[in-house]
Amino acid sequence: MKKTVLITGGNKGIGLEVTKDFLALDYSIIVVARDFQGFEFNDHPSVKTIAFDLTNIDGIAPLIASLGPIDVLINNAGVMYSLPYDAYPDDKIQSILKLNLESPMKLIEEVSKGMIEKGEGRIVNNASIAGQIGHPDVWYGITKAGLINATKSFSKIFGDKIVINAVAPSPVDTEMLNVIPKARQEAFLKSVITKRFATAKEVATTIVWLATESPEYINGSCIDINNGSFPR
Repeated sequence: MKKTVLITGGNKGIGLEVTKDFLALDYSIIVVARDFQGFEFNDHPSVKTIAFDLTNIDGIAPLIASLGPIDVLINNAGVMYSLPYDAYPDDKIQSILKLNLESPMKLIEEVSKGMIEKGEGRIVNNASIAGQIGHPDVWYGITKAGLINATKSFSKIFGDKIVINAVAPSPVDTEMLNVIPKARQEAFLKSVITKRFATAKEVATTIVWLATESPEYINGSCIDINNGSFPR
């Protein structure tokens, strides 16, 4: 029987590469995203698409209850606004908190119920180096630091029932890169060993490894994907 993976934001960027990797592993895939315009797997028999705004926190519990058993959860969806802390509109603060932190927390809470009952499951959270070293987008850094802490906290709560880990990439060559000012991009490239950004595929490969093959002793961990960088 096929295993089922739920991937948030699995329609583009890192999430799309995660979707492709799970297709290659013959999983049944549920992708949750705001919209699926241009999504290349809209008609794939192994891919179920659900158009859903993850900032609707109250809607997450009934959504998960309607899906049936989930073996793997990938919390990938996220946003970054690259705004200065003293010019951050309240609606943007609420949006980034809900999408980057509250929704993965609620998804973990709801999806883990079935995993605990079954006695197994895996969860991977896509965090960021911003959650480890600080970030000019202060609210982005706060949400990612919270997600890393949640990963470690839930590993203690779940015990040996669920394996939960996170990844912390530095900037990745996806659409999100466009919101980072050019000067910061150039400074970052000088700080990395290979003088390039990570690819979505490199991050996805790590996420899928944690979700499928990594030893269960790797639990409550955050894997750095930063090519030796220490960006400011």
